[in-house]
Amino acid sequence: MIDKAHRQVIFASSLGTVFEWYDFYLYGSLASIISKQFFAGVNETTAFIFALLAFAAGFAVRPFGALIFGRLGDLAGRKHTFLITIIIMGCSTALVGMLPGYASIGVAAPIMLVLLRLLQGLALGGEYGGAATYVAEHAPAGKRGLYTSWIQTTATLGLFLSLLVILACRTLLGADFDVWGWRIPFLVSLLLLGVSVYIRLQLSESPVFLEMKSEGRASKAPLTDSFARWSNLKVVILALAGGTAGQAVVWYCGQFYALFFLTQMLKMDAFTANLLMAGALILGTPFFIVFGALSDKIGRKKIVLAGCLIAAATYFPLFKALTTYANPAIETAQLQNPVVVVADASTCQFQFDPVGKAVFTSSCDVAKGQLTRIGVPYANENAAGAVAVVRVGTKTIAAFEGAGLPAAEFATRSVAFGKELTAALNAAGYTANADPARINYPMVLGILTLLVIYVTMVYGPIAAWLVELFPARIRYTSMSLPYHIGNGWFGGFLPTVSFALVAYTGDIYYGLWYPIGVALLTVLIGSFFLRETLGAEEVD
Repeated sequence: MIDKAHRQVIFASSLGTVFEWYDFYLYGSLASIISKQFFAGVNETTAFIFALLAFAAGFAVRPFGALIFGRLGDLAGRKHTFLITIIIMGCSTALVGMLPGYASIGVAAPIMLVLLRLLQGLALGGEYGGAATYVAEHAPAGKRGLYTSWIQTTATLGLFLSLLVILACRTLLGADFDVWGWRIPFLVSLLLLGVSVYIRLQLSESPVFLEMKSEGRASKAPLTDSFARWSNLKVVILALAGGTAGQAVVWYCGQFYALFFLTQMLKMDAFTANLLMAGALILGTPFFIVFGALSDKIGRKKIVLAGCLIAAATYFPLFKALTTYANPAIETAQLQNPVVVVADASTCQFQFDPVGKAVFTSSCDVAKGQLTRIGVPYANENAAGAVAVVRVGTKTIAAFEGAGLPAAEFATRSVAFGKELTAALNAAGYTANADPARINYPMVLGILTLLVIYVTMVYGPIAAWLVELFPARIRYTSMSLPYHIGNGWFGGFLPTVSFALVAYTGDIYYGLWYPIGVALLTVLIGSFFLRETLGAEEVD
């Protein structure tokens, strides 16, 4: 059992962190709306990729936040540092809800949005290490895995809270949610900020930190001690490659990419997809505590690496099963009437226009551009020198070469080609949206829950493992960097990289190669080069 004093420590640290994750996840959950509000100056595919890149920008700067606030936490204390981070996080999130869109202020809108995302990322970069370190340093012997696993629930609970608020707003506002109601969840963060700050003001400083200070053992140069000494830097690198990188891609694949896959690839409506994901989070979240407590008995390393290995081995069948149960029409159409783009591969470009000025005029680009906009999976077949055609089952629709055509004629022919292609796809069974009557809700919920359990397996013990890899005097700084490079870069860029791979190849499952590859690399490196910390004496 956890005594009352320790319950207060865990509750205060965890609740504040839940609110910070709520702030951070709002953006990811509303990426499709944000792409229309702030990136309206480019084509639809580019706008969505840009929205994901803006989401990833917050992750990109998290390691820098880890350096800034990790150093501050090891110098000035854990408590004061994560008070600062939560204030920055809450204010920047609320400002997103007040920011004018592209239609009002043009290109200034996405620029300001990205700046706010960077502030969010910096703050979150300092938050996690502080909360995990603070709780770990209060935990009694033999219970670090259990105690810190409560911190691990905060990311999922924050995501769940954000989905709950979004669902409530969608239900109450209907069509107005996409117009202006999406701002309300961001503004709600001001209320959550007030509660979080009040709770954290009640905390006292970590006893381990106070003892180090009183004995003069605290580091005077945490960055130097952490990263300029090979003995510690080596552990930082191994903790990243053999631990947090794989943990991160399993986490973001199981929660974020699964949601993107349902809405973007399988055409499930956002309300239903969010509701199913919220249900999976409710069912799966207790396993954070299960695996955290189990790590106190059998070790942290073997649970995290086993989770990475199982996820890598089962992602393809699980995501294919999602297609079967969420939108069987796509699966049936692919089997009976596969779509193939037959074109000269040398004329095909990646359908990504950073400035919104490029015109994709080759016949291959015309064909793939239409299929990408419609969201239909396709295969590629090279035909050197030929004008591209789209083969839908036995029916063939010819594209056209747009180079040299006047803009008006190019637009007219594009519309005509799009109508002909859409008609052929509809006749072949490719529906614009998943049919609610054909969705097997229990099976989709079960698959999503299993993906969340993978998340709990890799994420539940990771805080205890990281805390125990580093000495207390530089713990905040040392553990924060590999955690946030892993989760900020390897994990944070997963939706962007995977979606771009799908758009490039036409294969809706191709994006899974990214998390599978990273997870397997982590299993390999972690197995041979990273030590188990359970039962080992704490490093000094």
